[in-house]
Amino acid sequence: MVFDAIIVGGGAAGFFTAIQIATLRPTLKVLILERGKEVLTKVKISGGGRCNVTHAEFVPNELVKAYPRGEKELKGPFHAFCSGDTVAFFEERGVPLKIEEDGRMFPESDSSQSIIDCFLNETERLGVKINTNCSVKSITKTEQKGALWQLKTQQGDFYCNYLAIATGSNPKMWNQLKMLGHTIVSPVPSLFTFNIKDKRINGLMGVASPAEVKLFDKNHMSIKLEDGKKAMASGPLLITHWGMSGPAILKLSAWGAGELHQLNYQFVIQVNWLPQYDEEEILLVIEQAKTSEAKKIVFNTRPFDLPKRLWFKLLEASGIHQQQKWAEVGKQAIRKLIQELTAAKFLVNGKSTFKEEFVTAGGIDLKEINFKTYESKVCKNLFLAGEVLNIDAVTGGYNFQNAWTGGYVVAQAIAENTSI
Repeated sequence: MVFDAIIVGGGAAGFFTAIQIATLRPTLKVLILERGKEVLTKVKISGGGRCNVTHAEFVPNELVKAYPRGEKELKGPFHAFCSGDTVAFFEERGVPLKIEEDGRMFPESDSSQSIIDCFLNETERLGVKINTNCSVKSITKTEQKGALWQLKTQQGDFYCNYLAIATGSNPKMWNQLKMLGHTIVSPVPSLFTFNIKDKRINGLMGVASPAEVKLFDKNHMSIKLEDGKKAMASGPLLITHWGMSGPAILKLSAWGAGELHQLNYQFVIQVNWLPQYDEEEILLVIEQAKTSEAKKIVFNTRPFDLPKRLWFKLLEASGIHQQQKWAEVGKQAIRKLIQELTAAKFLVNGKSTFKEEFVTAGGIDLKEINFKTYESKVCKNLFLAGEVLNIDAVTGGYNFQNAWTGGYVVAQAIAENTSI
């Protein structure tokens, strides 16, 4: 069968690409090929079933900062289609979005089904054909049937002039693209939590506090990122049953994905629980407590805004016992307490997937993509969008925004190269 445009991948990027093409060029025959029996499966489970559609950062140059891989490349595309455009797209189709305190955006219905229904309604209205259970076995250039591309599938051969790949982190598709001449950056996990066993955090599950976290190897040497910068991040840190999570940890797992993979996830983190203070200020606060609270038990007073259970653990780690008064705390214990407050080191031994998210760093080398069109520099009329590319982001709706933006730009490029 011959189509004008075929999109391989029935996920977020694939559907958005197809809808945008069909909207801009209603006369084109557009087909989505999905290897699974259902479409939009990742959309369905995103955000605990609510679908974290995008993030409420509407300035492109700020939005790109959420992408460890793709920051530079996405600046231009985000000026063409950004999070505000995403909001408008869904609202125009009867799916208003809402902003939560942390900036994540969800449908007001709090159900991913609203997004799925929107996409299915649009594809039906626009006449986009969808074939499920249709795995692509091979992709080859052709001159048959007036087309440029031939796709062999279990449902037969399909032909098209414009081919868009939106298969996400699919190793089989990466292999096919490699056969077409593309370079694949080896995939590694990008969004994960740190497994830590340490008596200082035993029994603290659920405790969260702002922190600054730095990465070191097992020899306590600073880990440098690809850009040469030291691996560090700030934000809320959450203590869990298996170790540490929260935005500060997840940022580091994303930006240090390649480096931590090379270390086999055996490394050291340094935690500063009081990033808003410098050491002199901390010492001054403690000295003031020793003077003004001299007769009070240290465990019963908290001169810093830290969770009570965390404060107790830090005091224990500093050698201060439960009945000790401030006046009885010596210089050595104070030095140890300051170290635990500002530079506590924890051994990380492995990782865990963050909730239902499984984000991968890796994919098509970004140097091989023209980001004005998302067209391959290796193969004419081959477009790539979404996580099939070596682009990934921290949690918060950013990965979906990458999908929407890529789909929009691909559609614009195809529409400009076809006649009505």
